[in-house]
Amino acid sequence: MPPLSIFIIAQNEADRIGRTIEAARALSDDIVVVDSGSSDGTQAVAEALGARVIHHPWPGYGLQKRFAEEQCRHDWLLNLDADEVLPPDLADEIAGLFTGGQPSADAYRIRIAEIFPGERAPHRFAYALAPVRLYRKSWGRYSPSPVHDRVELLPGAKVGRLKGTIHHFSVRSLGEQMEKLNAYSDAQADDLDARGETLSAFRLVAEFPANFFKAYIGRRHALRGAYGFMTAMNYAFYRYLRVAKHWERRLQRRAAQPDDATAARPGASDG
Repeated sequence: MPPLSIFIIAQNEADRIGRTIEAARALSDDIVVVDSGSSDGTQAVAEALGARVIHHPWPGYGLQKRFAEEQCRHDWLLNLDADEVLPPDLADEIAGLFTGGQPSADAYRIRIAEIFPGERAPHRFAYALAPVRLYRKSWGRYSPSPVHDRVELLPGAKVGRLKGTIHHFSVRSLGEQMEKLNAYSDAQADDLDARGETLSAFRLVAEFPANFFKAYIGRRHALRGAYGFMTAMNYAFYRYLRVAKHWERRLQRRAAQPDDATAARPGASDG
């Protein structure tokens, strides 16, 4: 097997993580699942397939992936989410990088395409991202951000790109997707507060239509039927919701502050 560790962060993924590990375990003798408190048997499913399961309370996306990196035995790392599957051609491509020695680059971008319920493979025109997912730990680590999970590489790192595509089965149902996005919007509002950023009030009005257009047209959801329309609506509402929560917090903090006249009155602080 290649000198490669594979790590997966998970919570309540018993229905999906088995397929993820099955598709990848021929690539690695070190598959690490960092679980943040599953109650559905995710841990048992992963262990039955040979993964090392480690419990770690949820600190945020980037921080959880950094913790997972530290548990891995090899310098070369492949990160997968519990709802992602390596197709055979991509698994073969990754294995081929190690044939005869070390890969020629220090990190590799891998295309990730979402597969909607009812689809068996990525749509021909599916929107896809291509982040760094295969990399040397000595050349890159995940950002410690609680909301952004991207690999930060050292200056001078050589980055390649693989031809294959990770299959991303992210949507169990529209309701479950909205629950997930609601929680993520909370984390993003927290992150905006922590960084002291302020979004303009104009974005309360513009965020929903702009992001619906981004998903439905820019990300080509319009080509994917009714499900494409519905997921574009969910995405737009999630993007609006993070701005709305950010503004709600600002208004609440403003309302909690005493006005100048009240503060100046003798005894005002005593209630």
